[in-house]
Amino acid sequence: MRPSPHSPRTARGLLAALLSALAAVAALLVATQPAQAADTVICEQFGSAVVQGRYVVQNNRWGTSAAQCVTATDTGFRVTQADGSVPTNGAPKSYPSVFNGCHYTNCSPGTNLPAQVSTISSAPSSISYGYVSNAVYNASYDIWLDPTPRTDGVNRTEIMIWFNRVGPIQPIGSPVGTASVGGRSWEVWTGSNGSNDVISFVAPSAIGGWSFDVMDFVDQAVARGLAQNNWYLTSVQAGFEPWQNGAGLAVNSFSSTVDLGGGGDPGGPGGPATACQVTFATNVWQGGFTADVTVRNTGSAAVDNWRLGFTLPSGQRVTNSWNADLSGSSGAVTASPAAHNARIAAGGSQTFGFQGTYSGTFTRPTGFSLNGTACTSA
Repeated sequence: MRPSPHSPRTARGLLAALLSALAAVAALLVATQPAQAADTVICEQFGSAVVQGRYVVQNNRWGTSAAQCVTATDTGFRVTQADGSVPTNGAPKSYPSVFNGCHYTNCSPGTNLPAQVSTISSAPSSISYGYVSNAVYNASYDIWLDPTPRTDGVNRTEIMIWFNRVGPIQPIGSPVGTASVGGRSWEVWTGSNGSNDVISFVAPSAIGGWSFDVMDFVDQAVARGLAQNNWYLTSVQAGFEPWQNGAGLAVNSFSSTVDLGGGGDPGGPGGPATACQVTFATNVWQGGFTADVTVRNTGSAAVDNWRLGFTLPSGQRVTNSWNADLSGSSGAVTASPAAHNARIAAGGSQTFGFQGTYSGTFTRPTGFSLNGTACTSA
């Protein structure tokens, strides 16, 4: 006997069909959503990863052997493990941070740092912090200055902006008064850690986020005799110095731009290229390749301390390089010169190379820029 239109069996069949249709629609919606980039967990002592295609997140566990891990997110990072503690009257455990510029030869993709202070018209930056209460730490924004455009080692002067401090800790040196910088009042400390001079600007109460001009603080260092206008800004970094614990601390977002066009020689060391051309020659085999990259300065002034930024296609990874140091092994990459090829004369060129692996179909990198200036491709 055929069931009636309103029998339980028919209703169950209609419900099953409806649920199946809804599941199919949901699956289609999920499939058509843009893929989200996975967070990257960094536990290596000095491990790093690129975020936003232009900044470097570093674990930088330099003052302890205890475990520390940070997770690089789309816009910043968070500390996911921070074991152990060190005495609060000494140096902190580490400095997990995100930076624009160069730190111990690790340069952020496409950065135009180092740049001579006199050539910088402004350096706008924005930061948003996430704090915890069960730790001893400061939230510190670091600005590094040096008489030379160095990309390795310790710079001559460190400017520290303490957005927050929790626990019985204090800056290096001693207090020397107060100052108004960027429309805010700060307690000012100066001293030396034995390796470099330090000037610290300490907020009287916690600042969760702020947009400001880095050059306001650089000008303070120059006015106090701790730097000069012919020195170089090498990097700006936002992170934390923990003494005890620290899991849960986060830089929710970070941005940094250095606008060149001040009174100095724009073609001088650390200045932008006026025009450039890149030739990318390859030898490709199944799963691997080598690339010889020639960077030509087609402008009228020499370019010193050059950096070439570019983006590797998905599936490509750098395994080694020659005649240049490459920061980043996939995605956004920056090539920095060796000592013998740091200058590109007007009309001249420099060549470096690297080897890599790839999956799928091999394609050439894109988005070449020399010291922040977009290059043509030959």
